[in-house]
Amino acid sequence: MRRASFDEMNCSIARSLEVIGEWWTLLIVRDAFLGVTRFDDFRERLGIARNVLASRLDTLVEGGVLERRPYDEPRGRYDYVLTRKGRALWPTMVMLRQWGDEWMTGEGNEPLVLTHEGCGEHVRGVVHCEHCGERMAAADIHMEPGPGMTDPDLLPTRRAGDRSSAG
Repeated sequence: MRRASFDEMNCSIARSLEVIGEWWTLLIVRDAFLGVTRFDDFRERLGIARNVLASRLDTLVEGGVLERRPYDEPRGRYDYVLTRKGRALWPTMVMLRQWGDEWMTGEGNEPLVLTHEGCGEHVRGVVHCEHCGERMAAADIHMEPGPGMTDPDLLPTRRAGDRSSAG
């Protein structure tokens, strides 16, 4: 059965997709991180249709990822600026970029690299344990029901020795 919305699904990933899951949306967020704020600049950079861009910007504003700030109110012109919630997508964008560098463009073909202002070295995002600081891979973790779990089917039954449910 095809879903019209993930809004009612008790899964943080599915519910996040309601706001950022459409492919133009992450490109808009990428450009917002690069400093783009104006409708026409997004449209020109992305080659996106006006109606599609307007719809995606509305979704991001309604979802609290972007904030509209008037710069020419009489003409209805706005800057679209990342909110605190939008800036919290930074680690997601870093990891998605890294995945694309490794699996889509290939080593040595990275369109952008992140450079640490403090030391000048290239940066890679890593997942680590908040408690002990150890660097983590998917095989090092497992998922358990959380305090908000209402659908036990969200967590599939694991077979003996299966560590693939990490995420």
